[in-house]
Amino acid sequence: MSLSLFKIGIILGISGIIWISIVFFEGNRTTEEFLLESLNSHSIKLDFVGKDIGYYKVFMPEFAGEKMFVQILDHNGNIISEQSVQTKMSVEYFDFDKSDKYSAKITNISENPINLQFEFGNTNSQNMIPAGIILLVGVIIIIISSYMKLKNYRIAQPDENIS
Repeated sequence: MSLSLFKIGIILGISGIIWISIVFFEGNRTTEEFLLESLNSHSIKLDFVGKDIGYYKVFMPEFAGEKMFVQILDHNGNIISEQSVQTKMSVEYFDFDKSDKYSAKITNISENPINLQFEFGNTNSQNMIPAGIILLVGVIIIIISSYMKLKNYRIAQPDENIS
């Protein structure tokens, strides 16, 4: 079995994707599921290390148009990010520039209680750079090999005067 340029590109692309997934799941994160009564708040705290990108994911399994407000705060109470959420699932990203304890404050601003799942963590994106380069090289190899195969490809045209 010989390895063509296309197969090498596929192998590099798949390995880059798997590597990125592993690095992402190694990041520091916490998940909580809770019932949030109307006009109440819930806070989740997590230690972040270094300078990177954090994220939070809000999922409301029984969504019926409820609205909530999410704030990301540093240990001094300074607002890093804030967003109003009115969808069944929402993912938002924020930058943090130093090691610190950050908290997510979720406030139910609707009239009904909300059952929700909240995930809060670090994307670990700084460690994804080598994997991203391998993925990029794989995709470029796939594009080049596909172009080389298709540049001499001719489609047979039927005769114009078929009787």
